[in-house]
Amino acid sequence: MVFGRNKNKKVVPFRTAGELDAMAAAGAVVGRALVAVREAAKPGVSTLELDEVAEQVIRDAGAVPSFKGYHGFPASICASVNDRVVHGIPTAAEVLGLGDLVSIDCGAILDGWHGDSAWTFGVGEIIEADQLLSEATRLSMEAGIAAMLPGNRLTDVSHAIELGTRAAEREHGRAYGIVDGYGGHAIGREMHMDPFLPNEGAPGKGPKLVVGSVLAIEPMLTLGGTDTKVLGDDWTVVTTDGSRAAHWEHTVAVTEDGPRILTLRPE
Repeated sequence: MVFGRNKNKKVVPFRTAGELDAMAAAGAVVGRALVAVREAAKPGVSTLELDEVAEQVIRDAGAVPSFKGYHGFPASICASVNDRVVHGIPTAAEVLGLGDLVSIDCGAILDGWHGDSAWTFGVGEIIEADQLLSEATRLSMEAGIAAMLPGNRLTDVSHAIELGTRAAEREHGRAYGIVDGYGGHAIGREMHMDPFLPNEGAPGKGPKLVVGSVLAIEPMLTLGGTDTKVLGDDWTVVTTDGSRAAHWEHTVAVTEDGPRILTLRPE
């Protein structure tokens, strides 16, 4: 889940090896919920039904949906379809159709630890531009993950995400918009913690990454511009120009052996 900007600290918050294992357990619940939602996302299915699928998976695992009730958010997932970037509220009235581009963001709390992850997928066959948009967003996230190394600074991750987007643009032969004003965050016993992680910017700034530091890395790209607006529900963020958007996210830890994804999904 995305939220506002936070103040930087000198070091990105870090966890012990045992605490990372506990976070990975929470993250695995999120991963299973996301896979179940994708399997259920068929034409004629409402986004509210997808929300019910996710909540059932989370509660069956003995976990709690971290989004539900968070600052008044009414659901267990954010379901953002087509031009919706993030924070889409699932409803019975919103029914999926062939060709829709769906971004699902999900969080769970297990034994006091948070997991937070998102991905974008199509309902049935989707157009090539939407496929490439989702792929570009995933590649940007993976570039950010690769920068989760001891000694790097926060904006080294931001810069890596941006470079991942630019590399995808060259590969795909088109431009993507990096959504302005939204990004990742530290996470642990709270879902949103300092510092805020921008999805672009100059490297070498902000708090340092140390072994055990954890960030939710979540680029959001569009097929058009970078500007967004919030709808009347005070949650749903849409592209101002109506272009489609994609959102990918993993919770990731810095370790001595390289980046560790804590929100792995079952195959």
